[in-house]
Amino acid sequence: MISSITDLLAELKDTIVPTVAKAEDDIEETEAGDDEGEDEDEDDNEDEDEDDEDEEATDQLDTLKEECQNTPEGKTLVHHLQECSERVLKASQEPGYEEQEHKEDCVEEFFHLQHYLDSCAAPRLFNQLK
Repeated sequence: MISSITDLLAELKDTIVPTVAKAEDDIEETEAGDDEGEDEDEDDNEDEDEDDEDEEATDQLDTLKEECQNTPEGKTLVHHLQECSERVLKASQEPGYEEQEHKEDCVEEFFHLQHYLDSCAAPRLFNQLK
């Protein structure tokens, strides 16, 4: 039984190792091949144009979250987070900060803001997805 497991593992190793080595060889060939052909550069430019179109597309969720930040409630939550960040920054610059047992953080304010942004944007998100 042990010999059959050993044989199986050896067989598995033989099938995996050449695949990894082949992938590394393909990468090296691709890098070396880029310097050789000019015709390939023209094809690459076409692929880059398609990539540029994808980069121009914005995430609808990010747009909705920005809109939610500009609502009165969103502005209040952003203000609270900024105030907390300023307080923590000011406290961290004071002498003896490192020795303090309790150090304030802004996790609570951050999560309040994120919860509001998610709950504000989520209902409108699926209407805008393409």
